[in-house]
Amino acid sequence: GTTAVLLALLISLNITPGPLLFQKQPDVVWGLIASLYIANVVLLLLNVPLVGFFTRLLALPMWLLLPAVVMISFVGVYSINHSTFDLFVMVGFGVLGYLMRKLDIPIVPIVLGLLLGTEMENNYRRALSISGGDASILIESPIALTLYGATALALLIAVFTAVRARRRAQQRNNPSASQP
Repeated sequence: GTTAVLLALLISLNITPGPLLFQKQPDVVWGLIASLYIANVVLLLLNVPLVGFFTRLLALPMWLLLPAVVMISFVGVYSINHSTFDLFVMVGFGVLGYLMRKLDIPIVPIVLGLLLGTEMENNYRRALSISGGDASILIESPIALTLYGATALALLIAVFTAVRARRRAQQRNNPSASQP
C-alpha cells in the first residue's frame, strides 16, 4: 500500500520512478536520501531520552488520548489556511474514513484514485485530442488490448478467489448443508 502511494505521488509530480531516476532526477533522489538521514538522526536524538515518556503516554486511556489527538488535528488543519471550511473538510473525510473502516472498504485504492485521477484525465484528454475525438484509439493497440485482458483476468481471479473462500467458510460453518 505505501509503495503504491509513493509511486503515485512521484508520477503526479512528473517524476518517472524506475532505474533511471538516479540519472534523470538526481537532485530529488539525493535530497530524499539526505532528508531521511537527517530525520533519522533527529528521531534518534528525540526518542532515546523520551522513550519512557512515550510509553507512559501510550498507557493513557483512549477516552483521554483521543480528544487530545482530535484537538491537535483541528489546530493543525486550521493553522494552514485559517479557514473553517478546511475543518469541515477534515471532519467529512474523518467520517468517511470511519465508515470505510467499519464497512471494511480499503482506503489505499481511494487514495491512489485521488492522486492519479487528474493525471489519468489529462492523458485521456490528450489521447482523444490526438485521435480527433475518436475513442476507439484506446482499444486499437495490441498493447492496450493485452493490458485490458490482463486487468480483466486479474479481476476475475480476485472475484473467483473471494467467492470460493466464502463458500468454503460457509461449508466449514455449516457442514450438514453440503452433505445430502
